[in-house]
Amino acid sequence: MAQAQRAKPGANHIETATDPAAFAHWPEGLYGAMKTEEFNGVVGSTLVSETDQVRVWHLRLPPGKRCPFHRHVNPYFWSAHRAGKARGYFSSGEIKDVEHYEGETRHFFYGEGEYMLHSVENIGDTELLFTTVEFLDGPNTPLEVPDSVRLQVPGATAA
Repeated sequence: MAQAQRAKPGANHIETATDPAAFAHWPEGLYGAMKTEEFNGVVGSTLVSETDQVRVWHLRLPPGKRCPFHRHVNPYFWSAHRAGKARGYFSSGEIKDVEHYEGETRHFFYGEGEYMLHSVENIGDTELLFTTVEFLDGPNTPLEVPDSVRLQVPGATAA
């Protein structure tokens, strides 16, 4: 069995292009969305669990839908629950198409001041479903997330 290797700081950092021309090939309106959402800490559809050390997210993307741009600032990993096709839009201006497989898992690490700002679009014909686990004890202050993305437990009352 292969042993996982810890990525070094900088390995997953993606620079944000400062020249709007780097985004000229993007669909209309996406560059503006990226600028509006550049400090969005909502990295999934629903925050299903949270402790002082981790946040656990579910991300559901039906065919043809795109999640908002969001910023990753601390170590995390995601696992795909279904196979499917996705297109990533990155703050560098890059667009990357990928085919995910069931069980695929990727790990990311960011050093102090590093991040990845991106959005994911489902370009396949099956719903994409991911679980993402963020580690909050990384080198950067975790980004705030609104209560509206936290799982609403049926029948639960506010404390």
